[in-house]
Amino acid sequence: MISFTVRMKFAPEDREDVAEVLRLLTEASRQEPGCISYIPHRIEGDPDAVLIYEQYKDSAAADAHRQSPHFTKYAVCGLYQKMLDRSREDLVALA
Repeated sequence: MISFTVRMKFAPEDREDVAEVLRLLTEASRQEPGCISYIPHRIEGDPDAVLIYEQYKDSAAADAHRQSPHFTKYAVCGLYQKMLDRSREDLVALA
């Protein structure tokens, strides 16, 4: 299983647009056959920061997610155009 988080920072004036794009991206991503979990969060105390927790059955499923038309539409052409900062943390399960 592949697990990671993606943290992004946006301008305050983009909050509503970002929320809508995340809603659409989440809905489509959860329909992918290899997606186990896709959960966007706002960071408590920082309303302009978003963290997405993602899990996929394997690296091929994670790659398929990044190559999907909805990822291109909502992430690459949507969120990435508005984000001020982005980082990714790969996770390793302990149990």
